[in-house]
Amino acid sequence: MRAVFHGQDDAETVVARLRREGWDAMVAQDRFAGEDDDEDHAWAVLTDAPEVVLELLTEEHDGWVDHGEPPASRPASPSPLDLPDGPRRIKGHFTE
Repeated sequence: MRAVFHGQDDAETVVARLRREGWDAMVAQDRFAGEDDDEDHAWAVLTDAPEVVLELLTEEHDGWVDHGEPPASRPASPSPLDLPDGPRRIKGHFTE
């Protein structure tokens, strides 16, 4: 799971708490698309903690859980096409 925070202190506090509770966690600076100010990047917490634990901590420290892109749902397979058995006649000519 991944949570994002605006401040490094919040991210490091969450990592310390997750580690105390026995979860693996690490902090990494996160650059969003279009950001060019190196000092204004968000901070990401990567962890194996359950989502509910991470949700509670992000609410407490003004962050959010990044659920990533939801998997694209595949549409049901369409029914097979009704194709002709042989060539069709268009304006007196056969086509294939």
